[in-house]
Parts: sequence; C-alpha cells; structure tokens
Amino acid sequence: MGLDIQEVSVRFGGLAALSDVSLSATEGAITGLIGPNGAGKTTLFNVVTGMQRPNAGTVRLDGRDLRGLSSYRRARLGLGRTFQRLELFGTLTVAENIGVAASIAQRGAIKARSRVIQEIQEELLEKLGLTPVADNRADTLPTGTGRIVELARTLATRPKVLLLDEPAAGQDTGETKRFSEVLHDLANDGLAILLVEHDMELVMNVCHSVVVLDYGRIICTGSPEEVRADPEVQAAYLGTVPAVATNA
Repeated sequence: MGLDIQEVSVRFGGLAALSDVSLSATEGAITGLIGPNGAGKTTLFNVVTGMQRPNAGTVRLDGRDLRGLSSYRRARLGLGRTFQRLELFGTLTVAENIGVAASIAQRGAIKARSRVIQEIQEELLEKLGLTPVADNRADTLPTGTGRIVELARTLATRPKVLLLDEPAAGQDTGETKRFSEVLHDLANDGLAILLVEHDMELVMNVCHSVVVLDYGRIICTGSPEEVRADPEVQAAYLGTVPAVATNA
C-alpha cells in the first residue's frame, strides 16, 4: 500500500507541466523524484496534495481515489508534506511547533489529547535529535536545523506517505548525514517516502528507486545505479554527456 499516481497530466494554457506521469511510493521504501528546475516535480506534489487540479489522471492513497478531496482531507487521510521554502511558526519554540501539528491531527477528549500530544512531542524531539533546542524559538534556528523541525512537525500528523520537497536545502554535511539516517529509520518503520532533492549524493545513498522528470515527462525509472548510468539522464540532468565510441 502507499501512494499510486497514474497518468497525471497538467496543462497551464499551452504549456504541458506534466504529461502522463505515473509512479508509486510504497510503504517501507524511499522513492526519489529528480529532474532539472521546471521539470514538474513541485507541480506533481501539488496535484498529490490537492493544491493543483490535474487535467487528467488519478491519485490514490492506500487504494482510495483522492479525486475531489481537499488538501485538508488528504492530510487527514495520511498525506504529509514539506515545502521548498521553509515555513515554521517563528515565534513558537521547537516543541510548540511540533505540538501544534500534533494537536491538529488528534481528536477526542481534551485531557486525552493533551497526553498524546506531549508523547508525540517527546518522541519526535528525541528521534530527530531536537531535544537540545526544544525550547528555542524557531526563528532563531539555522536553516539546516529548521528543516529537521519542519520534518518533525510533518511527522507529528502521523502520515502514511511523506512528501519531502528539497528537505536537505541549507543543511551542512553533518546534518545531511544525520538526515539520511532519519529517512532510513522512517522507511524501516513502514513509512512511504517520496523525496524531491537536488543533492544527488543524498538521493543515490538513501533511495530504493529513482524517477527522473524532464519537461514534465518521465524519462527514466530504476535503481539509483540504473538511473546514474542512463545516457538520457546524464544528458538532461546530471550534466555529463556519455562518450561516443569512434573507430581509430
């Protein structure tokens, strides 16, 4: 189970932002989605989360067609997302940022909710290494740490599928290494992860499979090794052109 995207197309006037895009993010696996700027990656995320209506195609979560459902309803069903631009509640502490997200996801009696919210806060602070900055205001954090807080806040909603849009932006080498370990742990816990990222070392190290978009079309799908070796991917995105054999 997980996320299933089938033949999604989006047009903006005469521009085809996405053309017949199909891919899946399955539970327990990290799927990379890469491509040049403007390839359609964020547009696809917007379709999945209900922020953009497709001209064609379907999106299913655990087999359920999400057509017609609002972004809020999709989040309730188990879609969690981070954004390219870091958006935290700046005047709240790290712990409070997590608590706000947890409170939105919880229902029931106030006393029971409060207990669960506190448990989620403590769990995620420890799991993501945020305990030392738990009482720091979010607007005082370096960007790399803020990205981890954003991830924690998303996880507080207890998603089934996690959509990460350039989550390593602003992280230093140590933070990226720690982040990759966190992603592996989340996948091992059964979460389905769809990762958009320009840090190719991170993508190739953590992803089980990689999908490459170029001008709104999928040009390659495969293991990291297969994608890295694909001539079309090298020419379109990785910035290298395979050598052509010539007769001496």
